[in-house]
Amino acid sequence: MKNLILFSVIAVALTSALQAGSPGPLQSALDKYIQIQTALAGDSLKGVAGAAADISAIAKSNTGVVPEPVAAQSEALAKAADIKAAREAFKPLSATLIAALSADKSISGQYYEAFCPMAKASWIQVGKKVANPYFGASMSGCGEIRKSLGGQPQANAGENAGAACCGS
Repeated sequence: MKNLILFSVIAVALTSALQAGSPGPLQSALDKYIQIQTALAGDSLKGVAGAAADISAIAKSNTGVVPEPVAAQSEALAKAADIKAAREAFKPLSATLIAALSADKSISGQYYEAFCPMAKASWIQVGKKVANPYFGASMSGCGEIRKSLGGQPQANAGENAGAACCGS
């Protein structure tokens, strides 16, 4: 019986150690989200449908960890027929993931919430240089960094207000 208990304790410790080295489901979904944000900011749909489908699969297999609306929102994005539709579908997914990231300080890396007043929408990005996914290359710097998200603090959130192209 002592050996069984000892084995159980070791198994739990090993499982925890292995999981600590791999990203959690919310982090994995965020990694795919950043791929989408980067593509849309570059006026591209390349990889968007696949990354959105991956987010949906992550959300479906991790209910309770990844917010419930994420699966349906990412499915809608995966089905977008063109870049305009993809950008519209990106808005609610962004809002849901921003709320999740604001509440979860365990996410690694430095992410920022940016906002575009013309699109009336926010998004998550890596780095302080505004990369607007709603207008792409035509207005890539339009918007402002609102706050730091995730586990690492940000100094001077308003340091990069983007291009003041849209009344920001």
